[in-house]
Amino acid sequence: MRASEIKRKTAETDITLALEIDGDGKSSLRTGSGMLDHMLTLFARHGLFDLRVECDGDVEVDLHHSVEDIGICLGRAFREASGDRAGIRRYGSLALPMDEVLFLAAVDFSGRSYFYTDAVFATEKIGEFDTELVREFFVAFAREAGITLHLRMLAGGNSHHVAECMFKATARALREALESDPRSSGIPSTKGTL
Repeated sequence: MRASEIKRKTAETDITLALEIDGDGKSSLRTGSGMLDHMLTLFARHGLFDLRVECDGDVEVDLHHSVEDIGICLGRAFREASGDRAGIRRYGSLALPMDEVLFLAAVDFSGRSYFYTDAVFATEKIGEFDTELVREFFVAFAREAGITLHLRMLAGGNSHHVAECMFKATARALREALESDPRSSGIPSTKGTL
């Protein structure tokens, strides 16, 4: 079973996160942000990951620490749960539409951390959620997961749709990259390690 539980306690956040890669999309989320709960619900459902997050953060300051630290924990959970990555496809990509928005997500479980996006948000906030936190989440996630993740905005519009499309597209690309490759049982690299 490819699963992991991560605990992280700092002066700013106290987080417990449990991930099962080969789940069926169930989630139980208490992040302190309704918007992040919504995004992670979509992420779990479209990736078919089982995800549980409990976060007590300093939301009286703002959501930055909670969002970034949850990204850190989720990345660590994927790194740990994917093990040596033997037998996986390694790469995943998807062009995902959501109404007027279209994103291309491409991921490589390379062991090398890199994140790129050209996402543009029409507003600075979605409700009480700062749109700049979407980028902060994915930067922390990609770094800790040890993956290369590109999110290219091919068409934009409503800020909520942009954020939602980014989370859904990433989940589907991760799902593809982590699927078993029936033609390969070894490490998907000429180096012999990822």
